[in-house]
Amino acid sequence: MPVTSRDIAREIGLSQSTVSRALRGDPRVAPDTLARVQAAAERLAYVPDAVARSLTTGRTQTVAVVVADVTNPFYPEIVEVLHGELGRKGYATVLLNDPRGDDLVRLLRGRAVDGLIAVSATLDERLRDQLSRLGMPLVLLNRDLERLDADRVVSDNVAGGALVAEHLLGLGHRRIGLIAGPANTSTARDRERGFRDALAARGLPLDPALRREGSFSHHSGHQGCLELLRLPEPPTAIFCASDVVAFGALDAAKRLGVAVPERLSVVGYDDVAMAGWEAFALTTIRQPLAQMAKLSVRLLLDRLQPSGGGEDPAASPPRREVFPPQVVKRETTAPPAG
Repeated sequence: MPVTSRDIAREIGLSQSTVSRALRGDPRVAPDTLARVQAAAERLAYVPDAVARSLTTGRTQTVAVVVADVTNPFYPEIVEVLHGELGRKGYATVLLNDPRGDDLVRLLRGRAVDGLIAVSATLDERLRDQLSRLGMPLVLLNRDLERLDADRVVSDNVAGGALVAEHLLGLGHRRIGLIAGPANTSTARDRERGFRDALAARGLPLDPALRREGSFSHHSGHQGCLELLRLPEPPTAIFCASDVVAFGALDAAKRLGVAVPERLSVVGYDDVAMAGWEAFALTTIRQPLAQMAKLSVRLLLDRLQPSGGGEDPAASPPRREVFPPQVVKRETTAPPAG
């Protein structure tokens, strides 16, 4: 038979209600009592009954994480940190890869999860309305969505775009291209705005002929770079809206025999682990992804777990935490040839 909270209570001479509160992590339980309960639970190999706990507390101890594309290396890095942080706090993780609106709405309506961390690039209007009506605790990670009251953890993408322009201009580039991300994502819009504004401030507005737009994908970077390099006057440098887009651009340059960085400089954005591999050695803009993911978990759990004072965890206004980006200079940028 599985060990229950009653078995633990008998083992250490406490009431079953006190043991149950301790197992739930109730802040009202004294630290020494909590330690005794945890030690007994480990000694007796106690495993919580998730179904019974859900019926008693109305909580599933499960959080949904929504991503756009698990094949994009940006997302697994974040999910790994989120999963680890949530696990340490006693929460299971449900990963939703680019869910259709109906799938996520059913999950939320059925209260199969206690909260949601959205890393996906977009959430459609109907889903935003559903989230607002349900009052589901939600944190937006690396995303800003209009008309949705939710905690946000982002980096300063406008500043990051400006850093790219300043780095390339500082190297002497004047004919600079852009492979932008989807216009319906806040990250792509903000990075482009910062990039454009910094170029314009130096008297070099972005040439429309040197701009391409697509998804945050290898294909988008590859196709966009092929088109730009086949122009009669190709750019000497290209800013790619993400590292994965930049990987595609580097492959396109290799296909056309354009040496990087001797004839073409390439800059990405995010600083995923692959960007530092010797095969890429990509100059990019670093977002502190691990720190951002950890803070997202903390903000969500602040909503889910009331404090000892009994305040409503959902009563406080939405918070927006912003991290500064930084340039990571590697081997894909150099002064223009000649």
